[in-house]
This record gives sequence, C-alpha cells and structure tokens, in this order.
Amino acid sequence: MKEKLVVNEVVIPPQAIHGEGFSTFPVFMLPFDPSIVGSAHSHPSGILKPSIQDLNHFYGKIMVIVGYPYMSERNIAVFNRKGQTLKHEIIPDED
Repeated sequence: MKEKLVVNEVVIPPQAIHGEGFSTFPVFMLPFDPSIVGSAHSHPSGILKPSIQDLNHFYGKIMVIVGYPYMSERNIAVFNRKGQTLKHEIIPDED
C-alpha cells in the first residue's frame, strides 16, 4: 500500500537567504515539530531534479522543487529522501 501525505500548511523559515543561482536557510532555525513533513524551494533554472546539495540537506519525508516558469503543476516536482520522484496532486481549496 502506498502512503498518502496531505500538506495543507507551510512554514517559512527565518533567516532564509538567496542569490543568483542559490537559496538556503538554516535548518536549525526550524521549530522542532514532528508535523513538519519536508521542505520546498525553487530552481530558477527550471530543472526539476534535486542536486547533491539538495539531497545532503534533505529535511523530513519529502522535498518539493518548484521550477521556472512557475506557471502550472507541471513546474512542481516532489521527491523522497533518495531523490526519487513521487506522484503528487494539487487539490484546490474549497473555500
């Protein structure tokens, strides 16, 4: 049986920094909270694959990468700790 995970909230870590071609945040600044299931970041290059550095700084069960041009679900990829692509679905909010 495949595990399903629903993510309905994000936490923006303090002291996140970015520049041309990189972004990072201090993992130790995240609260200790077992409900945090992973991390997300962007790849302005549009490449939807985790780098070695991404995998070395993996946090939680999943990693979400959003790539340029940031226009649709096709620009989002989800990975497990091994860097394997996971199936994902965007569920619209019913508000």
